[in-house]
Amino acid sequence: MTSEVVENEFEFYSKAEKYWKDVPATVDGMLGGYGHISSIDINSSRKFLQRFLREGPNRTGTTRALDCGAGIGRITKRLLLPLFKTVDMVDVTEDFLTKARSYLGEEGRRVRNYFCCGLQDFSPEPNSYDVIWIQWVIGHLTDNHLSDFLKRCRTGLRPNGIVVIKDNMAQEGVIMDDVDSSVCRDLDVVRKIIRRAGLHLLAEERQENFPDEIYHVYTFAMR
Repeated sequence: MTSEVVENEFEFYSKAEKYWKDVPATVDGMLGGYGHISSIDINSSRKFLQRFLREGPNRTGTTRALDCGAGIGRITKRLLLPLFKTVDMVDVTEDFLTKARSYLGEEGRRVRNYFCCGLQDFSPEPNSYDVIWIQWVIGHLTDNHLSDFLKRCRTGLRPNGIVVIKDNMAQEGVIMDDVDSSVCRDLDVVRKIIRRAGLHLLAEERQENFPDEIYHVYTFAMR
């Protein structure tokens, strides 16, 4: 649990904000020097997501998506804009959202809102999103804030909408990273937080073909 590794909540958040302010507004910066894995990541995410967008009575819509911890818009540009009519982006670092406006190019006109806000303070507009995509950012929230945010995401979903988390998973327990002021949780801890938020897991998948030296990465779909 994060309560065991986060000693000072205010410091936990402010230190993370400061860290990201010094990170280059590039794909490589967003991925901590692992920019070369971006295409592998996006291709896997697209396959994962498309299983919910296929035809059928409970098909997830393609009207509007929300990119959480969006950075400069790597996921918005390559995954969400090709699949959804409009996208909203939320990130705590203003410089990244400013950079996104040029990085996204012409298609960026379909980004309706750029929200500059930490997820612990962000509330998705109720009944608005078909997909809420949360990637490589849950480690910047305490357990309580993550659970509360997921509850707010639940109310932000349109009928048949889904919340997707894609993130690093620890082998066991919760590991603190003092460099970027984040935590890495194991699968059981993440599943418990999802349940606590009143969400039901629809699918879970481990990312393949990532470098051996990084954490295992898992994707969860829920509603």
